[in-house]
Amino acid sequence: SSSSSSFPRFSMPSYSELLAQKKSLDAQIAQAHKAESVQALATVHELIAEFGFTAQQVFPWKPAPKKVAAKYRDPDTGATWSGRGKPPQWIAGKDRAPFAIA
Repeated sequence: SSSSSSFPRFSMPSYSELLAQKKSLDAQIAQAHKAESVQALATVHELIAEFGFTAQQVFPWKPAPKKVAAKYRDPDTGATWSGRGKPPQWIAGKDRAPFAIA
């Protein structure tokens, strides 16, 4: 005896049919994204105008820290100092000439 399922059998779309559906969906997704991004940008512009936000407030940035070359080196530890700010203990109150990096 053959066992028959009580569920109706649905034919699955072919690979090429699925690819065509995907292409259509991708186009619809791109179109919806573009439309919504235009609206979102308009909203952002409205909020900036309404509240008077500055670019710094909307997109906070920090300037890149400026690295200053070391001018002095402790021969014992290899520690360096730029010559700016409070002198480290190894050079404080001493003649700096012997520590100068050529």
